[in-house]
Amino acid sequence: MSENRDIDVTETYHNATKHSYTSIRANRHALDFANQPLPFKVYATLEPSPLPTEVRQTGVAALSAISASIPAQTEAAPDLETIAQLLFLSAGITRARKYPGGEIYFRAAACTGALYEVELYLVCGDLLNLSAAVYHFAAAEFGLRKLRGGDYRQVLVEATGAEPAIAHAPLIIVCTCTYWRNAWKYQARTYRHFGWDNGTMLANLLGVATASGLPAKVITGFVDDTINALLDVDSRREVAFSMVALGHTATLPPDPPARVTALGLETIPLSRHEVDYPLMREMHAASSLHWPTEVEAWRHNLDPGVPARVQPFTQHPVPTPIPLQSLSDAEIPRDPIEQVILRRGSTRQFAPTPITLAQLSTLLDRATRGIPADFLQSMGSQLNELYLIVHAVGGMASGAYVFHHDRRLLECLKQGDFRQEAGYLGLEQALPADAAVDVFFLADLQAILRRFGNRGYRAVQLEAGILGGKLYLGAYAQHLGATGLTFYDDDVIRFFSPHAEGKSAIFLVALGHSAKRKS
Repeated sequence: MSENRDIDVTETYHNATKHSYTSIRANRHALDFANQPLPFKVYATLEPSPLPTEVRQTGVAALSAISASIPAQTEAAPDLETIAQLLFLSAGITRARKYPGGEIYFRAAACTGALYEVELYLVCGDLLNLSAAVYHFAAAEFGLRKLRGGDYRQVLVEATGAEPAIAHAPLIIVCTCTYWRNAWKYQARTYRHFGWDNGTMLANLLGVATASGLPAKVITGFVDDTINALLDVDSRREVAFSMVALGHTATLPPDPPARVTALGLETIPLSRHEVDYPLMREMHAASSLHWPTEVEAWRHNLDPGVPARVQPFTQHPVPTPIPLQSLSDAEIPRDPIEQVILRRGSTRQFAPTPITLAQLSTLLDRATRGIPADFLQSMGSQLNELYLIVHAVGGMASGAYVFHHDRRLLECLKQGDFRQEAGYLGLEQALPADAAVDVFFLADLQAILRRFGNRGYRAVQLEAGILGGKLYLGAYAQHLGATGLTFYDDDVIRFFSPHAEGKSAIFLVALGHSAKRKS
């Protein structure tokens, strides 16, 4: 049996990293600021080539960019200026804040703890003003470091089992995640954050790609060792997690110019010492794929297992389901995607002002229209289901709801003022209690694992991050605020049960008016 099919590993990891009232108090982990990891990967011997710094104005509204995608076979290839735009608005430094011990650099996409463990690498053919090569994106210097010269895209084609989007993409961005940079604070739960933080970044990247007229597809099925070797990463510390195929050309890539061998490039250590959390590496190893044929089988779902359960409407007397009532075309904010990304932050305090049903409807509608990804059978399908605690939404009674995204309906599960419960569920923080609405991402994890194996755990976490990232952008496009949060896993399920019985909590985003809004 393939390691990927031994789903006990995922169950062990997921259960071991659950938060509970007891586990939080039993964990005496303290942050060692003297050993805090560097926020950037730095190659000691490679100088970066600078990227263009001017932000293009696409004129495409953020709410349009996050809800649409360019048809897959649209002929398009990015030039260097477009690549710079994609990188800056997904992983670039947008602001900095000084504090007594140093300076924090904030990036374009939200990230747990502002620790930014996701690195980006480019694999491309010859493009306008950029030669074919394998590059590392140097966020600190806003440049590219060339790791290998020549066109190595065929290596990715073989590693993905001849995924068509990769085979025809003039540019592929590979996202890696670095264990220690996030585990310094979050310990073994970091592997969940790989999906969240990579996902919010991909929400930005997909939106900017659409605004730039580029077809894009998220790829999670690949031979892990092959990709890690091409990037020359130390897989004990940093691992490939996802890829995005960008653009489309009819010409297939040539054979690689040379055999992929180790480069041995020196990088500056992140800290004086690193703490290893073996549970994360075991989870990653168990969800790895080892042969192109295994990737093909995974992608085509040759062992589909049991599909995710679709819960029927509740049987007890509750109000009639509420159809989405999105803003009209005349009311939709037209703020362009690049402007919204640059003003996005993570809300630190919510104001008590209600949002409207139209604003909430627009958020849910635009964020869930579909993600082009190899783990989804069609645009609009989802692994995650959205459950809401509504506190202050005009036209809706306060209470717990489930969003039926296929029918565009909100069903009330129970009415009541649940601010206190929401605060508790969100790790006893004020943010989910003060927000206008809290969106919980829940999934039928057992069904997903039966269908996709352990690799499904990467996919469900990544999808939650992408959807959460779209909610972020949709909120800031409407001059609202948003923040991602962690939670007490099993208590979340109990709160939404019996409807949520058998599901697992994946992610949480709180939405509302920021108390310190800057727009």
